[in-house]
Amino acid sequence: MKIIFKGKHIEVTDAMRNYIEKRLSKIERHFDHILEVIVTLSVEKNRQIVEATLQASRALIRAEEETDDMYASIDKVVDKLERQIQKYKKKYFQKPHPSIGKKGLANKEVNVEDSKQDKIARIVKTKRFAVKPMSVEEAAMQMDLLGHNFFVFANDNTNKVNVLYKRKDGNFGLIEPEF
Repeated sequence: MKIIFKGKHIEVTDAMRNYIEKRLSKIERHFDHILEVIVTLSVEKNRQIVEATLQASRALIRAEEETDDMYASIDKVVDKLERQIQKYKKKYFQKPHPSIGKKGLANKEVNVEDSKQDKIARIVKTKRFAVKPMSVEEAAMQMDLLGHNFFVFANDNTNKVNVLYKRKDGNFGLIEPEF
């Protein structure tokens, strides 16, 4: 398992590195498919924030915690990652995948104007990531593991980029492009 350390407004000391490696080694015993873990430590005012993104062979799991103590934040992040891995293993290896149909998909227009202040929304962040081919069921599981409301993926049946999103009624919606 490769561990990448990043520090924002903090120098990552050898003691922190060793502590994180020791704590993450426990996770590796439970789940041996881990390829890489990116750990970002940051300090904002009195908040000690730890963010960890774990990349496994077929999953991407993310956790973030903040406390007044960096080591407590590390412990909480590792505990959260352990719970998410157990959840992933339970869903992926023991239960059948939930089926997601095209039924109930909604076509909604997005209005980028704020009617109260007449401001035009701006793009303030651009994020790039590799789009991996996977089934809709795998994408739903990934979205759930990441705790996001939507997930962009390459559909392995059509080889096109799709967007899976969580609807207000608790069901999923799937956006498939037509060219």
